[in-house]
Amino acid sequence: MKELIKKIILESISYKEEFLNSDHSTFIEMISEITTVLKSGNKLLICGNGGSAADSQHIATEFVVRLSSKSTAPPLPAIALTTDSSTLTAAANDFGFKNIFSRQIEALGNTGDFLLMISTSGNSENLLTAAETAEKLNIKTGAFLGKTGGKLKNLVTYPILVKGENGTRIQEVHILLGHILCELVQKSFQK
Repeated sequence: MKELIKKIILESISYKEEFLNSDHSTFIEMISEITTVLKSGNKLLICGNGGSAADSQHIATEFVVRLSSKSTAPPLPAIALTTDSSTLTAAANDFGFKNIFSRQIEALGNTGDFLLMISTSGNSENLLTAAETAEKLNIKTGAFLGKTGGKLKNLVTYPILVKGENGTRIQEVHILLGHILCELVQKSFQK
């Protein structure tokens, strides 16, 4: 059991090291863009499916409340589009599952907002539709992706790719990236 635990931890570290040694220019640009969006009075919308839905909620909470007890940043407007079960099920029932996020983007999104999508495959139909809807509304887009980035990679301005095939390890890097994003954005708002 101990060796299996060690193997899992080392695999997680290897995914983080792979990202650490990659080019971060797109990630840095995305952090800067989200900072600008929030300083302009706009908001961050976040969505994903399954574990990525939970990560969306987690990241939104860190923006609204705070990432660290040492942070003096004000609450920042971030909404996880994954948390309202009534809206999600009504949208799925009335407009199909592929529209559960796009319907909310139409209702809550404004020109100048930023949509962050999280996906290990980059091929979820509801995220592809969300990206298309955001583009129509002039909402900026980025995505934490895995594997090859899937179709979503080419539909967003800021594709952040975590290479590898293990979805669990990819999600572990995604939440690290969410924490980095939140920490660096909040630093620019420190009082």
